[in-house]
Amino acid sequence: MSYLVLARKFRPKTFGEMVGQEHVVRALENALTSQRLHHAYLFTGTRGVGKTTVSRILAKSLNCQGLDGQGGVTATPCGQCQACREIDAGRFIDYTELDAASNRGVDEVQTLLEQAVYKPVQGRFKVFMIDEVHMLTNTAFNAMLKTLEEPPEYLKFVLATTDPQKVPVTVLSRCLQFNLRPMAPETVREHLARVLASESVPADDASLRLLARAARGSMRDALSLTDQAIAFGAGALEEATVRQMLGSADRGHVLRLIEALAAADGRTVVDTCEELRRQGLSAAATLEDMATVLQRMAVLQAVPAGVQAGDDPEALDAARLAAALPPDETQLLYSICLHGRAELGLAPDEYAGLTMVLLRLLAFKPATATVAAAEKKTPLDGRAGLSGAPVAPSAPSAPPRAPVAAATVLAPAPPARVPAAPAQPERLRVVDMPPVQVIAPAPAPLAAQAATEMPPDMVAIAVRDQPEPGARQQPRAGATPARLVATEEGELWHQTVQQLIAAEAINALPRELALQSQLIARDGDHWMLRVERESLNQPASRERLRAALEQAGHGARLSVEVGVVTDSPARRNAAFAQERQRAAEETVRNDAFVQAMVRDFGAKIVASGIKPIPPSSHSQATRS
Repeated sequence: MSYLVLARKFRPKTFGEMVGQEHVVRALENALTSQRLHHAYLFTGTRGVGKTTVSRILAKSLNCQGLDGQGGVTATPCGQCQACREIDAGRFIDYTELDAASNRGVDEVQTLLEQAVYKPVQGRFKVFMIDEVHMLTNTAFNAMLKTLEEPPEYLKFVLATTDPQKVPVTVLSRCLQFNLRPMAPETVREHLARVLASESVPADDASLRLLARAARGSMRDALSLTDQAIAFGAGALEEATVRQMLGSADRGHVLRLIEALAAADGRTVVDTCEELRRQGLSAAATLEDMATVLQRMAVLQAVPAGVQAGDDPEALDAARLAAALPPDETQLLYSICLHGRAELGLAPDEYAGLTMVLLRLLAFKPATATVAAAEKKTPLDGRAGLSGAPVAPSAPSAPPRAPVAAATVLAPAPPARVPAAPAQPERLRVVDMPPVQVIAPAPAPLAAQAATEMPPDMVAIAVRDQPEPGARQQPRAGATPARLVATEEGELWHQTVQQLIAAEAINALPRELALQSQLIARDGDHWMLRVERESLNQPASRERLRAALEQAGHGARLSVEVGVVTDSPARRNAAFAQERQRAAEETVRNDAFVQAMVRDFGAKIVASGIKPIPPSSHSQATRS
């Protein structure tokens, strides 16, 4: 006798044997008991959750004749009468199953509907079961609409699909819809334990948990994997053999990776990934197992007393790791694991992708640690730190160099250096440094200077300005306004910031904080700044700017408040740039050749095309 696979051998024969679909079973049993029967049913759900099984049990309930042959419609079919046995064997003449995946045309549907005019031969009802109904063509759907809406009283339709979104609404509105849900891993594990006990197959609890999770809510997949595990393990199910069959990482590997990430131990992370490569274990399954553990850790961190460990051996490990990893890093690592699974296919190989995904958290750790350390430092007003006790300020360390892509600096374009500009001290010499360009102050009477340098034979005539083609660009959000109220402290702060930028002592967010802030007051070694945006006032940025100022010989303490800023280095740079642009436009308008072109050929000046000469280019032209 040939072997019958577990998925077929243990297919439920009655509603009482169904597991995990109590909401559907209860509704159908009540309808059968009260004789309130609908003419069309639609069962939806993922593969292997019992759609076809429910259809067959419903057909037996409608046609069961009882042991004495006098039975009627019932919610508990006997399973012994001729109708029940033939439906289970698939040869009942009044129960027709149509696979719409291979019979999706209008001809097949019309052939099925032609049988609807004939009354049942053996049973009480004709039952037409169409599996994967969403695969039917639009013409086939239209052909069955009328019969589906008003079938004969002896005809029942049962439709099943894994994708109800593709079923036309005209069909959905004619059916009573039931959604069969994916089964919980605990439900699958308990059912597998009963099946294996009846089969006399020894199995440990850990192997059943692995199979239940690998089934992903499908009981048929769980039973098929169990068949494979029995063959792989020579008649016994053990955790090691099941893990090897599934290609999933050992729990020790997963826990070791999370422990190494919590301790910022990059060497252990790389070595563990190489060990996974040597053993041929799945990188995607490793990330999935890590996400499972991290989810339990996050729940324990949010609700420490709300989760009971029970008899799950993984609960203790999750509790231990939850205490070792901060909640924010747990959430970050969970998100990285989820999104990293989609990146494995883009990597040169999946193990290289796994290594990069896990090292991504270590790349974010320094920034997180810097912010945490800066927030724990004692504020300038002497208040206690986060723990309530005063924290002594530590020695400043060299700030890490931030990526260029992370900097959002709204600095003006490099201007041209005016020859008559007063020379700055050597220590404040401005150098070209992309992407931030520091603009040297220009003399105020630029227009008068340009006018005095005009040749005596030049005649000033009216010049027509050509508007820019198309719509002008709108100013960027957050751009520095042109209004500037100069102060003595602002001049000192502008020169100091220029010195720090030229020396590359600040970059990224600290550089933006320095450019957008105004020096309000100085009290010995205490400098008070003011910014308009709260987003710039970050602990890490303040600490890095303070360290740069201290290295440059300035104040050792720094405090930042939020308020109106009227004199900042960025505003001064913008004002200088506007003045240089205006002077450049005046120079072009007063040029003899330009005026000749305007007078003789009707030329027009496009103001947007006039750019001041950069300082470096101007200096080279002067030397030549």
